[in-house]
Amino acid sequence: MPRSSPQKNARPDRGTARKARRPSGPTGPAAEYEIEALSGLEGVAQEELSAVPGARDIRGGRFWFPGDPTRLTRLKGSVAVYRVKTFDVPRPKALLGHQQLGDLAAFLRPVIAYGGHQSFRLSAAGRESATMRRLAEELETSLGIPYHPEEGELLIRLRPTENPNRIPEPVEEKREAHWERSPEERPARRGQRGAAGRPGHSSAQAPEWPEEEELEPQPAPEPRFETGWDVLARLTPRPLSARAWRVCNMAGGLNATIAYAVFKLAGVRDADRIFNPMSGSGTLLIERDLLGPSMALVGVDTDPDAVRCAQQNIGAAKRTIEVAQVDALNTGLPPRSFDLIVADLPWGDAITVKGGNEALYTGFLKEMHRLCSRQGRMVVLTHELRLFERLMAEQDRWHAHELFQVYSGGHHPKAYLLSRV
Repeated sequence: MPRSSPQKNARPDRGTARKARRPSGPTGPAAEYEIEALSGLEGVAQEELSAVPGARDIRGGRFWFPGDPTRLTRLKGSVAVYRVKTFDVPRPKALLGHQQLGDLAAFLRPVIAYGGHQSFRLSAAGRESATMRRLAEELETSLGIPYHPEEGELLIRLRPTENPNRIPEPVEEKREAHWERSPEERPARRGQRGAAGRPGHSSAQAPEWPEEEELEPQPAPEPRFETGWDVLARLTPRPLSARAWRVCNMAGGLNATIAYAVFKLAGVRDADRIFNPMSGSGTLLIERDLLGPSMALVGVDTDPDAVRCAQQNIGAAKRTIEVAQVDALNTGLPPRSFDLIVADLPWGDAITVKGGNEALYTGFLKEMHRLCSRQGRMVVLTHELRLFERLMAEQDRWHAHELFQVYSGGHHPKAYLLSRV
């Protein structure tokens, strides 16, 4: 049997909707939000957002959502979600005005009430400027929570407005001069024979534009805002990628958002038998189990501390997943035991196998080919890009293509999807 995973809208008032400048939703007025994704995983985050009931007017990561935002804090492909407000001011200093400061505090208080933030910090260009220091002081007084520039729970970002309603000015296309065309392509002017029928015509003569090609200048469209600054307030004290189930951390542990993306792009199938070699703290195992049922889900690691750490996280996530202290290259399992193999391969100094990275990766590709079913697939996440791509070019067991490259923790690992030849 497959492994199982535990798993009102009223019509808006039309008269009110017509008067409001923003959308209204079934559970109250809609507010504007924005998701933040890891660089390289924006598409995964936006696809997940598009499936959220009630999310509307989605423009990249920015959108409107009505009522209680709890559903947004359960997004797995985003690292954060922010409430957004645009202030029609030319520079942050203008936020210190009495009216604007009051509006800013009024915007932030519901976010604090929702998230329970105990402190705040500012993120903006010139964060150490006199303007930002004074803004922090004023907000401390208005909000009643302290300013912690590095560890503040309420992350407040300020940036110039990228107005989605601003229409870019038309770009004038370069006209091709008549002398840049062949004689056959040059248009004849009204009442004029072509050059071939005009003896003595000099090609050096300056061309004249036909009247029908004259364009009247068009006025540039009026933008909605000439200037403006966005204020973004993170809904949760910690990033969404800091999962509640993570009670044990290990050095070099995989970001849970990346783990989610790996499975969404590799495909989630109930009938999959899944193997996670070198499973570490269990991030890949837990994220897959939370996505739905599978036929089998097994992780192994040679490090007893890693196995214990994974078991603690699995327990905190209230899942039942098998993790064992076993060498992934010597499991003793029969051939073609798994339909999906997913591995975050160790790299750099983390590799202690004799022969280093090349020996480990070569042995890994060979053994996983044996364990993978005929129609199976494997996802490899690695920082050793040149080595891995060279080894793939030198072997004939696997077809591979790149799934994504992501920026995380100062590194740029890539994920590859492999299938058996």
